[in-house]
Amino acid sequence: MAAAASPVLPQELIVEILSWLPVKPLMRFRCVSKAWYSLIFHPSFIKLHLQRLPKNTHVLLTFDNYECVTCFTPCSIRRLLENPSSTVIDGCHRFKYYNFVFGVCNGLVCLFDSSHKDGFEEYRIRIWNPATRIMSEDFPRLRLHSNDCKVVNYRRACEYTKFGFGYDDLSDTYKVVVILLYGKSQQREVRVRCLGDPCWRKILTCPAFPILKQQLCGQFVDDTVNWLALRRPGSDYQWETVAINELVIFSYDLKKETYGYVLMPDGLSEVPVVEPCLGVLKGCLCLSHDQRRTHFVVWLTREFGVERSWTRLLNVSYEHFRNHGCPPYYRFVTPLCMSENEDVLLLANDEGSEFVFYNLRDNRIDRIQDFDSYKFSFLSHDYVPSLVLPYKN
Repeated sequence: MAAAASPVLPQELIVEILSWLPVKPLMRFRCVSKAWYSLIFHPSFIKLHLQRLPKNTHVLLTFDNYECVTCFTPCSIRRLLENPSSTVIDGCHRFKYYNFVFGVCNGLVCLFDSSHKDGFEEYRIRIWNPATRIMSEDFPRLRLHSNDCKVVNYRRACEYTKFGFGYDDLSDTYKVVVILLYGKSQQREVRVRCLGDPCWRKILTCPAFPILKQQLCGQFVDDTVNWLALRRPGSDYQWETVAINELVIFSYDLKKETYGYVLMPDGLSEVPVVEPCLGVLKGCLCLSHDQRRTHFVVWLTREFGVERSWTRLLNVSYEHFRNHGCPPYYRFVTPLCMSENEDVLLLANDEGSEFVFYNLRDNRIDRIQDFDSYKFSFLSHDYVPSLVLPYKN
């Protein structure tokens, strides 16, 4: 008697089941057969899987180690809040080259490095997916002469050349954005390269204006890449001379390929002592700054581009920190992530080598955990482990 044939699941049901699974098991299942490999890396399946991924559950942390090498750690927010020190260590990646992250979008991480030789600054860029461990080839290198642009070494390049990375869902394209400052003409120029394009495109020019020196990378929110800037002519500034009405967010629209300005929170009535920081928290723009050297303040905009949607998430005195045995320095406190119910905000105090768990509901510090003093300058990026390929499929 012939054995009964094994039941075969319909293709539609296989797709439905697999599309709800995390990336890690899918990377194992790709070895089941050629058909499953083709399915898992098919563009339509990658999109479906991305749509079904839970949002705001992961972050990617970057930090420098004692060798001055930038390290990258993708991690779940829940695990990070449970034990940040071990989470950072366990998931750590580092590269010999491309040691600066200037953008994270849909699971893709944009890596950057530069070198200066014979009067030219050369930028090297790659895209990496930490979940699949797939790395793109080099982008066409961007080579600029220092006589044309204000680039004389790596530090100056970061001051005058700004980078961003994001996704344009209208054209279904990932885009790298570079904002250049031309010294002779005193103009800013925006160049863009889409994933898969053979070269960089010059999109637009505009009069020169200062983008804050500490704002190295643009923040991707709602089809735009954003940098803190000053609404004043020229290219340079002294922070002590800045007026509050000059401080804005320069916003480049990836769909329309135009730019505009987003206003600061209405409650920000005076210029912070040091330059504020712009980031992304739970998919929303986040602004953090010192206030009068007495308080640390964090703002969140719930609806991008709407001034009234800015919400003051945190306003805590440094004395409150000190009372809990942690003497932070106003320059070095960074918001990293927020719990799912938005009760707890995790802060990194880089100067004190401490993670601070701040209870937003009860307005108190829950606990403090030290991190390795050889790690410093923590930054956080919204992240989702995905199947998205770092090259045009």
